[in-house]
Amino acid sequence: MKKIFFVLILQCFISAVSAAEDTNAEKGITPNISDHYQAQPVVYHFEKMPVENMNSGISRQYLYGAQSQIVKWYFKKGSEVPMHHHVNEQITWIVSGAVNVYSQGKVFVVKAGDVIIIPSNVPHRFVALEDTIDIDYFTPARQDWIDNTAAYIKK
Repeated sequence: MKKIFFVLILQCFISAVSAAEDTNAEKGITPNISDHYQAQPVVYHFEKMPVENMNSGISRQYLYGAQSQIVKWYFKKGSEVPMHHHVNEQITWIVSGAVNVYSQGKVFVVKAGDVIIIPSNVPHRFVALEDTIDIDYFTPARQDWIDNTAAYIKK
């Protein structure tokens, strides 16, 4: 009798915990993390971020988190990001326009709707074939931008 009672109590406990976890999952609450860990999402309106003019043909807006960074580039036709490399993996999505990407002895024509992934430490150069909007995602975040030590785009 005690065994049956114990099993019933255990099943009720498991059901209650499962229901609580399901409810928390629906609310976006991570189970089994200390109450001292109170990380919260942060919402930004990208268009309200400051626009940094890099030179007469290139400007950008960006945000970074603890481990990654997103950038919106505005390239005028003929503008160029010179050959450079960085430890960050770069995922580039051309939203409008087109660019030539020079890397590893090849030319990649990347047009609106295309994505190019540039691995860590691979040299690359961009030349805008027309006015272009480019969204880049870097991981980890570009420490050289955060520290303001990147000097490969001339002002």
